[in-house]
Amino acid sequence: MNVETFYDTTTATFTYVIVDKATSKCAVIDSVLDYDAFSGKSSTVNADKVIEFINSNNLQNEWILETHVHADHITAAHYLKTKVGGKIGIGSGIKAVLDTWLPVFEMCDDTPSDGSQYDVLFEEGDTFNIGDLNVTVWHTPGHTPACASYLVNNSIFVGDTMFAPHLGTARCDFPGGSAKDLYNTIQRFFTLSDDTKVYLGHDYPKEGSSPLSCISIAQAKSENVQVSPSVTMQEYITKREKRDATLAVPKLLLPAIQCNLRNGQFLISEQTGKPFIRVPVNSI
Repeated sequence: MNVETFYDTTTATFTYVIVDKATSKCAVIDSVLDYDAFSGKSSTVNADKVIEFINSNNLQNEWILETHVHADHITAAHYLKTKVGGKIGIGSGIKAVLDTWLPVFEMCDDTPSDGSQYDVLFEEGDTFNIGDLNVTVWHTPGHTPACASYLVNNSIFVGDTMFAPHLGTARCDFPGGSAKDLYNTIQRFFTLSDDTKVYLGHDYPKEGSSPLSCISIAQAKSENVQVSPSVTMQEYITKREKRDATLAVPKLLLPAIQCNLRNGQFLISEQTGKPFIRVPVNSI
């Protein structure tokens, strides 16, 4: 297995391409569609880098995987599917997220609430293949109800659950989030062998430093500033909720949530056929 990593500096997001070298099959995890909130303009710069990597290495893409409905960037899942193919998969907890957010954006009439806009809704313990690589799905809630992680050989792709040790963990104050659930999720990660590679969803490096995309379970256990095997659930909940109370709303929350409920597709005007987003006022 080879893992190619792409980092978007604007949203501090990692995109991964998992490659089965034996079959030249691959999968993309947590892609990024570029969007400028001030101008309302989108582009495909980051996604095109992924496409170029897949095409230049003569790979066949089988999956476009989402770890959750992102609040800080728009996924390029739909765009990638039109260019390199692959099934779009996400955890079945997406249905709870749809129930929460579709009414907020008045999208109940134009976006399926059953998750059928995705090719596959993964249940806990589901397995599938990338070429000859076997992947096991873990439901890993806490940040959101839809969070899922993907265990491949001795590596796990955890999205926005656990961060680099100096940052701790993801926030838990979004609708359906739960510090208790995230504590249990991370304690489950700690049952993996110490040499398991943990591929992170984000990093926010200090100026002059490189982003950290991968750590080991051993590092997470011994160095994470918020949680470890010895930290009690209540200690973590207290620390996490105190931290969450100080955090600002993600800059791209409104465009990201509504587009990501639709695989990265904007709403389309019935009158003009043009893409657009909705900004509910005093609703969040």
